[in-house]
Amino acid sequence: MKRIIYLYVFLFTILHSSTAQYDHPFWVNVVYIGNSITQGVIMDTPRKNAPPVRASMYLYQQPNVGEVKFSNQGVSGKTTVDFLPDTGTFFEKVKVAADSLSRDTWATLIFSVMLGTNDSAIRGPHGAPVSPDNYFLNMKKIINELLDLYPECLVVLHRPIWYSPNTHNNSLYLQEGLDRLQSYFPQIDQLVDTYAQTHPERVYAGDKEAFDFFKENHKEYFFPENGNSGTFYLHPNAAGAAKLGQFWGKALYDVLIKKSNSP
Repeated sequence: MKRIIYLYVFLFTILHSSTAQYDHPFWVNVVYIGNSITQGVIMDTPRKNAPPVRASMYLYQQPNVGEVKFSNQGVSGKTTVDFLPDTGTFFEKVKVAADSLSRDTWATLIFSVMLGTNDSAIRGPHGAPVSPDNYFLNMKKIINELLDLYPECLVVLHRPIWYSPNTHNNSLYLQEGLDRLQSYFPQIDQLVDTYAQTHPERVYAGDKEAFDFFKENHKEYFFPENGNSGTFYLHPNAAGAAKLGQFWGKALYDVLIKKSNSP
């Protein structure tokens, strides 16, 4: 079981004084759900540099944010199938983390979700390949359980990020996995639209920009790794994790602003 990481970033000058201007600062507790990218594998110090750490740091530095606590529930190699509530496995660990953070009743509990990389694989990870329709159904089961267990929580769905087409693939058609990954994007949009009707202001679209950014800049921001089809790019390095954290943090902050401005 992963230890919940508490992030207390004390900036005693500009940030402290700017936060103090607000009568009602945001207090935020975030549970990050994901795979090896969220976990921060390969990195030397993921506890300091994994995307959830950097996203939480970014979030803390924004106006009107008082405190950020978070738990990194990224687990290498996992799919939406692995996080299904009825399996009693990784969702249970998410629940343990969320139960602890939800005790802070004054804070907004957010689930930041980025799943799909392993679902899109041609073979290997549990349940892969996951069709777009099943991806939608799996995510819906996960989200439904979160909304039921934590009636005041928000769920933010980020698009999975780009990976090189030759990543761990053993197919003559190396683009297959990446094509399937992108087929999940409309499913995420459909989920957000569906919950806008059934659970207004509870489920939000998260980051949509990181995919294209890393596609264009992967050699600078990803580790080069050796695979069955040569060098591939899948996992962000320290600089890449910082960039991904910024994308996530911005999306989370935008949701807080949108929620606070709603009638």
